[in-house]
Amino acid sequence: MKKRICFIVSSPLTAKAFLLKHFEVLSEEFDISLIANFENEDLSFFKNVPLVHVESIGIHRSINIIQDIKSLLNLRSYLKKMQFDAIHTVTPKAGLVGILAAKSAGIKNRIHIFTGQVWHTKTGLFKLILMTIDKIIVKNATAILVDGESQRQYLIENKIVNKNNAFVLGKGSISGVDLNRFVPNDEVRKQMRTQLNLSDNEVAFMFLGRFNIDKGLLDLAHAFQKIRIKNKKATLILVGFDEEHLESKIRAIINDDTAVIFTGSTPKPQDYLQAADVFCLPSYREGFGTSVIEASLMKLPIICSDTYGLMETIIENETGLRHKVGDVKGIEHQMNVLLNDENKRKTFGENGANYVKKYFSAATISNEWADFYTKLFEENKK
Repeated sequence: MKKRICFIVSSPLTAKAFLLKHFEVLSEEFDISLIANFENEDLSFFKNVPLVHVESIGIHRSINIIQDIKSLLNLRSYLKKMQFDAIHTVTPKAGLVGILAAKSAGIKNRIHIFTGQVWHTKTGLFKLILMTIDKIIVKNATAILVDGESQRQYLIENKIVNKNNAFVLGKGSISGVDLNRFVPNDEVRKQMRTQLNLSDNEVAFMFLGRFNIDKGLLDLAHAFQKIRIKNKKATLILVGFDEEHLESKIRAIINDDTAVIFTGSTPKPQDYLQAADVFCLPSYREGFGTSVIEASLMKLPIICSDTYGLMETIIENETGLRHKVGDVKGIEHQMNVLLNDENKRKTFGENGANYVKKYFSAATISNEWADFYTKLFEENKK
């Protein structure tokens, strides 16, 4: 009889973005279930995903004591009824509610994976509360995974985990990258650059991700504005959902509608990456930086900050260039380097693709997860 594993997330989007390949590989050996908040989402998407059960429980990302207690009790009731062999939580709120509910429901194996720390850029009481939540998760989990070694070291330094109770599978990353999806294609590149009204001689810098202050977007805008004043062939493409309404602020900084392109969010990031020449992620905090390895696989050179979560994603001066967090002059300098050196862009891009193929394919990461669970259940037998 197959062992049963239940994944718990707050938003179904987390499962769609990071867990689908894991479900596919893990389902070959285990029965996989999913719990998420489907209040505003359609369950039908998961009908074609190899899941034995899909359950909607109202786990919300924001803190609301009454709502959170209700979620915990509902989840505890469901887990007690189902008695899974293991539960696996992703994201802080799902981790807190899921781990506590599972422990009180008598679930033996309770796994949480850290994919970044919201508290890294916070201060005061709110930071203390968020760090305490992470400590509660660790105390009540039976195994802790981290999606990068530099993040693991950061958590050790901040006394959230210790060196003996937190592990990185393989080289890191929660999901890896699909080698068949992110493939450079000259024809698609030509189509996308035409669609975005980019000429052949323009050098397109791209950011892809959620628009929020912690991603360093305003720093990027200030650096790019200085670049653009000196070189009109530089263009900035910003792809993603504007969750903090930053577009107007960015436009005010750059003050040239011909220099910056806003595309909105997209279900096909690989198509937009085809149009770019350089990928930028000037983030203040990052768990791992999946967008970086996706861009590298597309043979794009990388410019990224030196925040702890991005350390594994590039090799300095081989696949990309780093700058200090919040350093606008540093970002400007690195953009200038790659703007004016086509050979370096090409070399970094080739090196980056090889690096990602070696360590971060989705299949490689999913197999690491499968090995982890196989060993876990073998240990349970002893």
